[in-house]
Amino acid sequence: MQVGFVGLGAVGAKLAGTLARNGVDLQVHDLDPARVDLLVAQGAKAGEGPAQLMRDCDVVITSLPSPAASQAVLDLLLPEIGPSKTWIEMSTTDPEAIKAQAVAVAARSGRAADCPVSGGCHRAATGNISIFAGCDRATFEDILPILTFMGRRVLHTGDVGSASVLKVMTNYLATIHLASLCEAMTTMAAHGIDLATTYEAIKASSGNSFVHETESQLILSGNRDVDFTLDLVLKDIGLFQSLADAKQVPLELSPKLIEIVKDGQARYGDRAQSDRLIERLEEVTGLSITAPGFPTELIDDEPEERGREVSRQHSY
Repeated sequence: MQVGFVGLGAVGAKLAGTLARNGVDLQVHDLDPARVDLLVAQGAKAGEGPAQLMRDCDVVITSLPSPAASQAVLDLLLPEIGPSKTWIEMSTTDPEAIKAQAVAVAARSGRAADCPVSGGCHRAATGNISIFAGCDRATFEDILPILTFMGRRVLHTGDVGSASVLKVMTNYLATIHLASLCEAMTTMAAHGIDLATTYEAIKASSGNSFVHETESQLILSGNRDVDFTLDLVLKDIGLFQSLADAKQVPLELSPKLIEIVKDGQARYGDRAQSDRLIERLEEVTGLSITAPGFPTELIDDEPEERGREVSRQHSY
């Protein structure tokens, strides 16, 4: 099976790299030729553009920064889509948009799946990230071998659009966890509690989370480069707010979270790293939320292995 990959950003390059490392017949494209060169050095072939990739490949994967970028690339893919062609969208995108896009793909007798990822860039680099897959079951079974190269855990979530709904929700929760951890660690520092001890107390308690075990370490090391920027955070939590608004769910935390992220953008810039939200509290309190001994880079120490489908085990 020939696979094309469009979008070699922070996550996309690592997903594509995993495919290349595992011997997949891969062609790649990005607007930045230097990113293409890096993947070619890993064993991929350079593609000419989205249309050529879809023309020559069985499957084309996209990993792009915004719904608008996804639509622009799909517009180039569509003329080349036909029977036996599959588009896998791995961007975090608008659930309603991906449903409409899938209809457009089906109208040309192609297949579409929305397959966003979760777990951070460090796990994307090792093929240990988690993948949600929204598509019909037959499509899922056909693309599962490709997905299990890129992800350790692959969850079939239902029809196209369901995966994007769930992904937006998980990114909202991750941002809530980040904001609450900033407040928790700053409050502990204000009370003179050692921050390394604070980290371990949270990790060993009911207050623990994936975000704490990853991003709190970058905050405490002072590096604060999780490879995820505030503009992307705002896009994702804005999509979650739109989901709630569409069903008239009266959220209370979400609007405040959007306000916090916008304030971080105003202070540090749209493309500032999300972990710099801690600096809002450092500035107002005069405290340094740092501690010795924490890593400046997240490295996945889980051994790489071929992924598998995971499912809810009903016990009732």
